[in-house]
Amino acid sequence: MSHSIDLTLDGLTCGHCVKRVKESLEQRPDVEHAEVTLDHAAITGSATADALIDTIKQAGYGAELSHPKADPLTASTFPSEALTADPTELPAAHDIDDSQQLLINGMSCASCVTRVQNALQAVPGVAQARVNLAERTALVMGSASAADLVLAIEKAGYGAEAIEDDIKRRERQHETAIATMKRYRWQAIVALLVGIPVMVWGMIGDNMMVTDENRTLWLIIGVITLGVMVFAGGHFYTSALKSLKNRTATMDTLVALGTGAAWLYSMSVNLWPQWFPMEARHLYYEASAMIIGLINLGHMLEARARQRSSKALERLLDLTPPTARVVTENGEQNVPLAEVEAGMILRLTTGDRVPVDGEITQGEAWFDEAMLTGEPVPQQKSVAESVHAGTVVQDGSVLFRASAVGSQTTLSRIIRMVRQAQSSKPEIGKLADRISAVFVPVVVGIALFSAAIWYFFGPAPQIVYTLVIATTVLIIACPCALGLATPMSIISGVGRAAEFGVLVRDADALQHASTLDTLVFDKTGTLTEGKPQVVAVNTLGNLSEADALRLAASLEQGSSHPLAQAILQKAGTAALPLLNNFRTLRGLGVSGEVDNHRLLLGNQALLAEQGIDTRMLDEQLHTYALQGATPVLLAVDGQAAALFAIRDPLRSDSVAALQRLHRAGYRLVMLTGDNAITAQAIAKEAGIDEVIAGVLPDGKAEAIIKLQGEGRRVAMIGDGINDAPALAQAEVGIAMGGGSDVAIETAAITLMRHSLTGVADALAIAKATLSNMKQNLLGAFIYNAIGIPIAAGILWPLTGTLLNPVVAGAAMALSSITVVSNANRLLRFKPKA
Repeated sequence: MSHSIDLTLDGLTCGHCVKRVKESLEQRPDVEHAEVTLDHAAITGSATADALIDTIKQAGYGAELSHPKADPLTASTFPSEALTADPTELPAAHDIDDSQQLLINGMSCASCVTRVQNALQAVPGVAQARVNLAERTALVMGSASAADLVLAIEKAGYGAEAIEDDIKRRERQHETAIATMKRYRWQAIVALLVGIPVMVWGMIGDNMMVTDENRTLWLIIGVITLGVMVFAGGHFYTSALKSLKNRTATMDTLVALGTGAAWLYSMSVNLWPQWFPMEARHLYYEASAMIIGLINLGHMLEARARQRSSKALERLLDLTPPTARVVTENGEQNVPLAEVEAGMILRLTTGDRVPVDGEITQGEAWFDEAMLTGEPVPQQKSVAESVHAGTVVQDGSVLFRASAVGSQTTLSRIIRMVRQAQSSKPEIGKLADRISAVFVPVVVGIALFSAAIWYFFGPAPQIVYTLVIATTVLIIACPCALGLATPMSIISGVGRAAEFGVLVRDADALQHASTLDTLVFDKTGTLTEGKPQVVAVNTLGNLSEADALRLAASLEQGSSHPLAQAILQKAGTAALPLLNNFRTLRGLGVSGEVDNHRLLLGNQALLAEQGIDTRMLDEQLHTYALQGATPVLLAVDGQAAALFAIRDPLRSDSVAALQRLHRAGYRLVMLTGDNAITAQAIAKEAGIDEVIAGVLPDGKAEAIIKLQGEGRRVAMIGDGINDAPALAQAEVGIAMGGGSDVAIETAAITLMRHSLTGVADALAIAKATLSNMKQNLLGAFIYNAIGIPIAAGILWPLTGTLLNPVVAGAAMALSSITVVSNANRLLRFKPKA
């Protein structure tokens, strides 16, 4: 028997989360329908509340039973009137406000990521945890305290520090990175200064074999090597010991086992040579020192390359000046940015960078907003217009009142959104996590199995070959590259997108955006300027054009609808008569009484519904529709009285941007509530392939579903509140920066400028990022797929030699450097025009 259950949700951060929860619920056979928003779910079906809560938790979110409430979809999420927003205004999303940043010490591979993430997820109050190996950070959403999170990480065997804001995070990360690179550099130098001479002397001297004559010398070298292992490689052994205590294994486990086994064997031969046959008295001190030196060198180069990958975000952080010029009763004075408060009056002159968000109170200036919106053309702004932190005064001088400071500025919120996206993980990246969870134990098993084969079936001296095989397999298989493959690409790709004015909410959006084949565009405000203009007025009978405009404007006074604004603008500023009995006729138009006249204003269907003859206007209706103008009809006292032709011009760059998308192979669809003839005219001018016209606001999501049912992978591009359901339904929702808050919050990708060029840029960057990610993952898999068999001795029948453990160490370090360097190519990526 069907019933309804209301649940309060936790951890949902965007339209994609909503979609994921909805799909998880509706996949259940005992769920008929689910309505989901960011904080609420209303489910109809026969499932129990506990079963539904478990399903949501398995999807990665929190849920609990709540009391039924008003339909959240209509009561709070989608108001009846679209709100216009500043192109750089972002909503205060849950994922921004309820998150904590942690810096983590001691992570070395993908296995560490899994362990830290599991430790964080187990803390009560944690809704979601995202651990980033590339940056050694964690982003945690939920109500858990920072102290509890740090304690959980420390119990897992790692160090952690809570970060309050991006400035402190930046300082601490920079300090940590510099200290880490210095430490790795000195450790590499010390290890290689010992390892290289010993290796060279062994090759040209006594061939690394213990004899009675050189036994004491080799013993001294063995003790020196032990010192190198403690000083330069101590972090490997302490980390491996912590992992053992936690019953897990990481990259450090493999390095510790490999180098430790080589040194123990060599010291045993050195101390008790009589226990070994002459041909087995081979020493591997140089291998232990060289491996540690090469891996530390690799870590140092990797850390340096990782710093470059964060440059895009660091450039955003550099946009905020350290001081601001505040106007006080005692004159103007420079004060530290941290002391600026909302309400203060600040001055800007040519060349200044805006320190906080605000509104101009005096003056006029041109502002360069390129680094914030990606728009290269300076914008002229004057009194009552908004300015944003990080933009530059190109010419002019203004006074402005601070409205948002510190972490509340648009720039700060963009930085947090970018950082969150960089910490997220796409589906393809989760494959690496699943593999890494079992990778190290499997490698240890392979090493032992290979060693056993060589011990029982290999040539003499078996003990030597067994040691070389085990050590080489352990060293070459370290999963560093596997753990870095995905996060490095995400960090670089998301950061590069931000430089083009494209904000990506999470990594899944990039993965989905790279697989699209159909792009659906809302018409008004997306393809067009969103500022319709009355281009013609035709009247019937004795009604003058001025009277027709006055009556129509009387009906539309107070409305924010774009067509209404066009009529009001055409009518001018003359006083309007009193309006009575006003009604909105959904999807048709409006009605009311003015000066004792009954008025109707709307489309042809409205007049037809009221039995009003419009045949005398058919030719004009058709002509204007072919020109791409929307006809609006006025009826007075039951008679057609006037026809207003209203046209919303295409954006100046729409045609060029759509042509670019065509060349990229996308099918372009226009989705609009306008009539089919008008829509086709606009589509022809814009170069659109397919038109879906006459769609009511609540039918847009159904139109997306229909396209998906045809096997298409769809992106919806829109800007209005009525686009929000379609933005959530599509594989990827892309919100125009000038759109409503709800559209922006629902979308997976937000464009910070009024331009469809941003759509082409976003999709090109998404494809490049996924391609880069696949290259990294494929490279890491191929490296291990080839490296492990070679280390196990598969080439012995052909070459008669085994892979040197030192070469294995160099190859392992090189694999990580290769992955990071490949990801850094995205920082130079330029979408094709």
